[in-house]
Amino acid sequence: MKRSYEKEMMDLAGNSPVLLADDLRNLRLLNRYLRGSRSVLLALWRVLGREPLKQLSILDVGTGSADIPAAIYARARRSNIAAKIIGLEADPVSARIAAHRTQQHAGLKIVQGDAGAPPFSAGSFDFVVASQFLHHFSEAKIIDLIAQWAKLARRGIIISDLVRHPLAYYGIRWLTQLTTRNIMTLTDAPLSVRRAFTFKEWHDLLRQADVGSVEMFSVFPFRMAAVVRLGGRQ
Repeated sequence: MKRSYEKEMMDLAGNSPVLLADDLRNLRLLNRYLRGSRSVLLALWRVLGREPLKQLSILDVGTGSADIPAAIYARARRSNIAAKIIGLEADPVSARIAAHRTQQHAGLKIVQGDAGAPPFSAGSFDFVVASQFLHHFSEAKIIDLIAQWAKLARRGIIISDLVRHPLAYYGIRWLTQLTTRNIMTLTDAPLSVRRAFTFKEWHDLLRQADVGSVEMFSVFPFRMAAVVRLGGRQ
């Protein structure tokens, strides 16, 4: 299965706010049951380990409706870590939904802005997190984004995304056809798999970015998680 460069509906202008809101709800459910949040948490805590950490600052790029940063925030609280997390989202409708859903979390803030031009100074965060975000872009743009995020993070970049595979493609088509009538979800869920990379292609891309050491591992089903350790940045 070759990689597709077709744009997802979510990436096009003029979508109905109602349609988008329902699609984001579906994405939260898929992240919950297909281990999207778990993938990010596994990668992040693989770096943190048993480190006696008191504070943690994170930028989550392309945050959508902020279910991933909410999961990180909850895990940090259970670990007695004072987390300050910013979810960066370009789409105004998604940003409003994310802000509403996270308003009860004092340490979690939503900022509307472009992940390609983040409105933050260098070294503002311990980690930058990108979950199911990079597959939306070309190879050259992905390398450029990682280089920009490396300037913002002091310790590392956490990346979690889909792995392109025929079983993943047909599986998500079947699952979404059974569970929703939302045309955006029905279109974008299988297209996301086609836009993703194989495990080896992901590894090669992250190596090409050349911003730090790369550790990658597989997460069932058909996901990858990566830790890019920047090293030596305080």
